[in-house]
Amino acid sequence: MKVVIGIDELRAARLSLDGEVGLVPTMGYLHEGHLSLIHKARDECRHVAVSIFVNPTQFGPNEDLAKYPRDLERDLDLIRPLGVDLVWTPSPEVMYPSGYQTWVEVDTITRPLEGALRPGHFKGVTTVVTKLFNAVQPHKAYFGQKDAQQAAVLRQMTRDLNFPLEVVICPTVREADGLAMSSRNKYLDGEERKAATILYRALSAAKAAYDNGERSAEKLRKIMKDTLATEPRAQTQYVSCADYDTLEELEIMKGMTLLSMAVMLGKTRLIDNFVLGA
Repeated sequence: MKVVIGIDELRAARLSLDGEVGLVPTMGYLHEGHLSLIHKARDECRHVAVSIFVNPTQFGPNEDLAKYPRDLERDLDLIRPLGVDLVWTPSPEVMYPSGYQTWVEVDTITRPLEGALRPGHFKGVTTVVTKLFNAVQPHKAYFGQKDAQQAAVLRQMTRDLNFPLEVVICPTVREADGLAMSSRNKYLDGEERKAATILYRALSAAKAAYDNGERSAEKLRKIMKDTLATEPRAQTQYVSCADYDTLEELEIMKGMTLLSMAVMLGKTRLIDNFVLGA
């Protein structure tokens, strides 16, 4: 496993990889969700590259960039047994050198949900992922379904910019009690961690109604809101029942539908989602 920092090092290492390359972009502090993406890439591609970079441009001024968990040696120890060929760990100065002024923005699909609450977030995501795609030149790139709007935005960007690669979205990996795995879960104290299962319970309640024939999007949104309201520690930021591809809010569900939500537990912000009608 080769670990590189600079662009020239990366390009030289990439030239040695012949055949299909799968890229797993991460911000580090890896958990089983990230490792599942690496396993998927290993199963499908001859070579696997992993990037580890806490991207400052996707954090707002009042968000958690400074305290975002980082432990590179721990991450490398987790990756090493998995058959990864190349790990790129650029610094902010490598990704955004002095005088940097070029940005990639996707329009309509970035406006609702996370985009409405985190202005500029997706501009940072799409710019850094474009740079990762250009630098690594993968044939496939692997992302988790937990970040559902990000997945939709990156699918759109890849189509719009004619990137010659496939974006592969992999299922959310969950703890035994249903909580979606996230690097931010480490911020939760004991009581908040117990309360955090309310997201999964709210989504499950809406899915149960859907499985019983309910197709009113507003009724499913109400089920999610009412369930979240039973947990006093949970402060709901949004619940959504939207078209899977466009993220437009629905009235009547048809085709693939995304149920999603964002919830504050103390100072920790959690997101989760289910896909229905797949």
